[in-house]
Amino acid sequence: MKQRIALAATAMVVAASGPLSAAACAHAEPPAGPVVPQADAPCAESLADALTLLPDGQTFLECRSGPGGYRWKPFTGPYPASDRWLSYGPVLELHGQGRRNPEIMSGPWVGYPQDPGSRCSADQAAVVSAGVVGPPQISTGEPGQPLQFEVLPVVFTIKLTGYCLWQKAK
Repeated sequence: MKQRIALAATAMVVAASGPLSAAACAHAEPPAGPVVPQADAPCAESLADALTLLPDGQTFLECRSGPGGYRWKPFTGPYPASDRWLSYGPVLELHGQGRRNPEIMSGPWVGYPQDPGSRCSADQAAVVSAGVVGPPQISTGEPGQPLQFEVLPVVFTIKLTGYCLWQKAK
């Protein structure tokens, strides 16, 4: 009888402490990783003038300074071209100088991870002759380390992945 009471008491303590432990862990720290940019939401000063593409694949936002700090604002130019881009989760696919109205220009670029676990990767397909696109050329960095690479002169498309700020080197 005493064993049953002791077992029942132990089970009640374990059952009662289980949800408390889970609740405590759930509120301990917010999850790391990217936040999907939203129009008029704050953005870090380090992202000033960077463009990004929302998951709808059509809406471009730009991190701009204004009253109250930096915020994501709808891009209002005729063509979204920049020397700074933010990828945050879904593939950021851009058109290069192998097409009309390029969104990214050729030359040296650096992908800067925005958290220690992020790995920047660039997958490029360049025009090799009239109407022919060559095989992808992939550059991948180590987690938390900047990726230096060259955007090809006639890149048709480039797919940027990872939670990274991509910046053209000067």
